[in-house]
Amino acid sequence: MIRAAVLAVTERSRTRKLITETPPGRLVARRFVAGETLDSAVSVARSLNEEGLKVSMDHLGEHVTDVGAAIEAKDAYLACAHAIDDAGLDANISVKLTQLGMGLNDDMAADHVREIAAAAARVGTSVTIDMEESIYTETTIGIYEGAQKAHGNLGIAIQAYLLRSAADLDRIIPLGGHIRLCKGAYAEPEDIAYQGDSEVDRSFDRLSALLMSSPDTKPAIASHDDARLVPVLEAATQRTAPWEFQMLYGVRRDRQRELADAGNDMRVYVPYGEAWYPYLTRRMAERPANLAFFARALIGK
Repeated sequence: MIRAAVLAVTERSRTRKLITETPPGRLVARRFVAGETLDSAVSVARSLNEEGLKVSMDHLGEHVTDVGAAIEAKDAYLACAHAIDDAGLDANISVKLTQLGMGLNDDMAADHVREIAAAAARVGTSVTIDMEESIYTETTIGIYEGAQKAHGNLGIAIQAYLLRSAADLDRIIPLGGHIRLCKGAYAEPEDIAYQGDSEVDRSFDRLSALLMSSPDTKPAIASHDDARLVPVLEAATQRTAPWEFQMLYGVRRDRQRELADAGNDMRVYVPYGEAWYPYLTRRMAERPANLAFFARALIGK
């Protein structure tokens, strides 16, 4: 698959250096990442709000290897919650559990999530737990279950390409949190994930239909593929409970505004921070259009 090939290439040290240390590479990063500081992310979020778009702010980072880094990440999210409040943003927070210590000390990661959720609740917002590689799926859902039962203002991402996701939805929908449905961006083996685009699309459509028919959760349908959005818009005509679309910062910006202007809630995932390379490479792997943008930047067009 194209995704696996791109991810394999971007893991090479030469590729990393090309992207992170050259002007064209950093130009691409600016397209998809809202700067390296919280202040820059707040500025981007404010501009998006002014266009009628909601925001989910993500301080980039993952797979920390020491307790100190996990604590720093937690503190960065607490600062993000305060910044959302101070700036009066229509925004929530997205977190990755391996950035907060999952895989190093799962109990610590769970404590960090609960502390962030409490801070978010104090400023009237919510927290979405991103889904990472499949080896972390069960632990991620377990931490989400505990935090959502304790605080009630969390959501979780579910990846349509994982074979287990339908069963996971049956488990988490009753918890009442919001659920972000995305296709999935990590390289996974065939006994874990659907491999073909058509298989992933069919799974996405099945799961989005399930979510849109459930009054007990708030679906967040995260796709840039119009073919995936059409059945959701049709299902929305029969739905009275809240739901929303989500798209990534820098991807299909005109379409984001079109959907918002048509009266749909549209939330833009706004990543920021210095650890942007892994995030950027997954975005290139997901969509050929992103690869084309990078190629044009490299040749100066």
